[in-house]
Amino acid sequence: MRVWRRLNKLGAISLKGSVYLLPFSEDHLEALHWLTGEVAGLGGEAAFVQAGRIETVDDGEIAALFNSQREHEYAPVEGELEALEVRLSSLEQQPDSEGLGRLSVSLRKVLKGFRSIEATDFFHSPRGAAVKARLEGLAERLGKVTGPPPGARAGAIAPKRKEDYQSRIWLTRAHPFVDRMASAWLIRRFIDPQARFEFLEKDRTRDEFPEAVSFDLPGGDFAHERDQCTFEVLLAAFSLRGKALRQIGEVVHELDLKDGRFHHPQTGGVESILLGLRKTAGDDREALEEGIKVFARLYAALSK
Repeated sequence: MRVWRRLNKLGAISLKGSVYLLPFSEDHLEALHWLTGEVAGLGGEAAFVQAGRIETVDDGEIAALFNSQREHEYAPVEGELEALEVRLSSLEQQPDSEGLGRLSVSLRKVLKGFRSIEATDFFHSPRGAAVKARLEGLAERLGKVTGPPPGARAGAIAPKRKEDYQSRIWLTRAHPFVDRMASAWLIRRFIDPQARFEFLEKDRTRDEFPEAVSFDLPGGDFAHERDQCTFEVLLAAFSLRGKALRQIGEVVHELDLKDGRFHHPQTGGVESILLGLRKTAGDDREALEEGIKVFARLYAALSK
């Protein structure tokens, strides 16, 4: 039963009741090595093979088997989603802050369940895509009732030209953490590849850097605006778009503003890594550079 549960959690499907299949990946390869070792440690026997093909079943049929299993798992999520849609329709007619708060909590729980299934939806089942579209639609409707989400006022942020911000000194506060680290990565990766960063400390003033661009500083060139963190303001100002950037923006927003608007499985892990980095870095410059590396890797992971 333990092995069966582990295989299910990995997203494996049973082929004719005797063989379990998983698409090849380095993560799956490592998991199966550990699993077979665990079985051996319990006194049993287990083996796995990497197969290029199965002679009696083509790739399309295998993908259909995976999709069938995932669609079965999405069914309860659809039921919960339908109930939330009904509740929201009622609240749209008669808004109630307490009811909307409970609905937001319920939506985050449903979203968490959806993402756990989506993580093993290897062949992007049509039902999964439909559920995702409904979840996004529900979140958008909820945002209209509770107030515009972060980024909705992006049009109010004056657009900027990257050409005007090349090879500049970028000035920020000392002791960098989430928003400043993420913003520094965004600046160097998408705005000013030759950016140099300086910190405004007790013995330093802005007058020392008359040509510097300031970010995440009160009254700076790029700082918090309304309910947006500095990272989100930079995204809007330079018209930077993309799913991975949006997701990172939501992670940074939640860690920086802690308003409960977003829920991502990466959030806690990112915070823990940055806290450890902050404690072990020799100085602010090292902390910022290491933080930039963290967000570069997060972007690579989300972009795949």
